[in-house]
Amino acid sequence: MIRQIWLIVLYLFVVYCSFNPVHANTLEPNISTDVKLEPAFWWAGMHNPELQLMLYSRERPSLPQQLKVNIQGQGITLKSLEHTDNPHYLFINLDLSQAAPQTFELVISSTDSASKTNTPLYRLPYTLQARAEGSRERQGFSNKDVIYLITPDRFANGDTSNDNQADMIEQVAANSLSNPSTPYYPNARHGGDIAGISQHLAYLAKLGVTQLWINPLLENNQAQYSYHGYSITNLYRVDPRFGSNEDYKALVAKANKLGLGVIKDVVVNHIGSNHWWLNDLPSQDWLNDATKTQLHNRESKPDLIQSTATKSSAMKSSVTSPRFTSHRRTTVQDPYAAAQDHSDFVDGWFTDTMPDLNQSNPKLATYLIQNSIWWVEYAGLSGIREDTYSYADKGFLAKWSKAVMAEYPNFNIVGEEWTANPITVSYWQKGKINADGYTSDLPSLMDFPLYEKLIASLNEPETWDTGFIKLYEMLANDVVYAEPSKLVLFEGNHDTNRIFSLVKENIDLYKMALTYVLTAKRIPQLFYGTEVLMTSPTEGRHDGVVRSDFPGGFANSASNAFTGQGLSEPQRQAQHFVRTLLNYRKQSPALQSGDLLHFVPQDGVYVQFRCALNAPLSAEQKAEALKSLIQKNSLTQHNACTQPSADKVMVIYNKNDKIITLDVKRFASVLGDSGAATDIISGKTVSLNQAITLPHAGVTILELKLKPNSKTKTKTKTKTKTKTKTKSPQNAGLPSSQDSMRSRSKANALTRAHTNNSTNNSANNLAKNSTQEGTQP
Repeated sequence: MIRQIWLIVLYLFVVYCSFNPVHANTLEPNISTDVKLEPAFWWAGMHNPELQLMLYSRERPSLPQQLKVNIQGQGITLKSLEHTDNPHYLFINLDLSQAAPQTFELVISSTDSASKTNTPLYRLPYTLQARAEGSRERQGFSNKDVIYLITPDRFANGDTSNDNQADMIEQVAANSLSNPSTPYYPNARHGGDIAGISQHLAYLAKLGVTQLWINPLLENNQAQYSYHGYSITNLYRVDPRFGSNEDYKALVAKANKLGLGVIKDVVVNHIGSNHWWLNDLPSQDWLNDATKTQLHNRESKPDLIQSTATKSSAMKSSVTSPRFTSHRRTTVQDPYAAAQDHSDFVDGWFTDTMPDLNQSNPKLATYLIQNSIWWVEYAGLSGIREDTYSYADKGFLAKWSKAVMAEYPNFNIVGEEWTANPITVSYWQKGKINADGYTSDLPSLMDFPLYEKLIASLNEPETWDTGFIKLYEMLANDVVYAEPSKLVLFEGNHDTNRIFSLVKENIDLYKMALTYVLTAKRIPQLFYGTEVLMTSPTEGRHDGVVRSDFPGGFANSASNAFTGQGLSEPQRQAQHFVRTLLNYRKQSPALQSGDLLHFVPQDGVYVQFRCALNAPLSAEQKAEALKSLIQKNSLTQHNACTQPSADKVMVIYNKNDKIITLDVKRFASVLGDSGAATDIISGKTVSLNQAITLPHAGVTILELKLKPNSKTKTKTKTKTKTKTKTKSPQNAGLPSSQDSMRSRSKANALTRAHTNNSTNNSANNLAKNSTQEGTQP
């Protein structure tokens, strides 16, 4: 009797947790329990009304073919039950199109005629939550934003009590943290966490960034290198050394109130070798090259919580020579590539501790898609950064990106395709017409080609074919992209050496690099600590050093970038420079969404303009602009920079160490009636009626001013002709390059053919320049 009472109490508690949103959010899978159900809860009213539940039980008494599921809820339809070659898994497909928010029961019984009882095997409560208001319409990151990348273990330790966890293999080594010179230190866990980020959101908002891309926060229960987050062992659980699921959700909410969005780092290519799946794989084809691993031995039940003494040997013996990826990413789109070479890249493991997932398995594909959507909906995210993008099955990637963007039409996703070849990068972007017919819904990619040229051009001497000219000519390759302005350009990330070191700790080159990233016709991204001149080696991979502790984030910090205490004068100047430029960009339509016009570098000086119309053109002016564009075959004939009424920013990059004068007559078509400009860093006024004196190497950023009454006259004249509504107050005037190209194609077939041929020729030349990504996460 007492036993029955306790069972009833336990059941009521589980039901209560399902009804209670606070507790429901903590229902995470646990390998030690008899039954696990993923995802643990969902939402009513999703755009895609179908939901697939993965039910796992190692001790289930019936085969999946002998199970039946009864839904005790309103408006919920059981579509089908699916199983695999592993009898411990059951996949339950539901239709929620008519379902309202509720908690219902999944009653699972056996149809085995030999069964002597009709008692259900499981009665599982399941909650459909109500969606947050405006969830579907959420705005993703865009050109208005500046992204700030954080490696959470190295940013700030806000809660030392969670540094070590009993159920986590790797611990924070106190002796190594007190002595950073120890060899173990760079790749050890340091204790940074969600609390540390949360406590310093005000600093980030004041700095001027608007989006936080945080390296993976999900559980990495690995024996070593668990700090970086890319060996995920539970796709629905935040690593407890960082905090909890609720802490992550609260971080996003707090950040949003300060004007900061949060971008989640997602990994669909691989998992960690200690993921709970590896003890009992859902199917024999769940992993690529699964025959080379012993981890799917379903008869054994290895303990995930290994002791420090045995964890290394256990990890080594768990894998038997998996096939590793070749990293030859061009094999995905190469029309001449051998099938084996393609397989060697896509199906190979990243490292022995990162088993490669087989996304061509439809059940796994659905699982991964739902997992991404679950986190967006649960945490309130504004973007996804997808790791090792092209390494996954490309058919799956098309389905994944389409599913996420269909659920959130204004969302944004940026994929990592690490190559210096723009043709390879452009293949994956939405809107690109590929020769093999492949289509993608991925809006953005990391602009590695432009990043590589930025570093090279700053370090090279200025000659006919070296230096700035390489950067200038790389921009001409934007013709291969569907929408180049949607790419994310960066000065560094967790896989690259620090920018200040790469430019030989030259503060002038450093400022040029950051200015280029923050004023380019791209979505800019900064790496944590760049604003205070964090350094690293310059050759090879030194991940642990690159991801060093942020000054002031840890008890042993010698200086504090959050308060400025202990920073050197160059660090303070760099921080001020970044803060000033970032906050100016926040209110500059020209830098956020304006047109780009640049001039061929001459004598070590490279000049760019960003310009945005502050008054829309009339319908007649638009028609005339498009007509001239078609006739003259010019993409810049009606660039906003040539319009008198535009807001304009002039950026001058100068490598000359001696005093030079820049003749502004060359830029008369853009300067127009601008008689003066304001230096946005110093605040000083610069005359444009005479040559500009550049006293030394560096960058000058000028906001152009019209002569008195010039802007007023232009606006008045435009207003009398305007009779139609416009889409945007910033760039609704001139036809976009994409619209112009489409119209020109329809109007003149010969011009289209010429354009296509030119693009193909550029593609053939660029295909020779791809580079190799490093193999460490």
